[in-house]
Amino acid sequence: MVDFGYKIAKDRQIDFDKNDRSIAQYVRKHEPTFNLCISCGTCAATCTARQFTDFSLRKYILLLRRGENKEVIENIHKCMLCGKCQLVCPMGVNTRGVIYRIMEMCI
Repeated sequence: MVDFGYKIAKDRQIDFDKNDRSIAQYVRKHEPTFNLCISCGTCAATCTARQFTDFSLRKYILLLRRGENKEVIENIHKCMLCGKCQLVCPMGVNTRGVIYRIMEMCI
């Protein structure tokens, strides 16, 4: 077999029809400000937990919207619920409420 210096990469396409968006739907239903999030990253920039871990609320909200729940379930407990993200959110998202609702679904 001849080595041409490249490999065919694994397909990275996301099939949204197969993903489980139940957590996002639950959060959307019980915390309506979840829909206001524009994923600007302000919450992640001020996050206390981010200074010590790889926690990123922005990333987890995006993953939930895609229906990719595994990483969110594994890491949501790292949040310290300090509320800094809620204070700086330009859209007024109740981030503590969002995190609380995610934790409810993950337990």
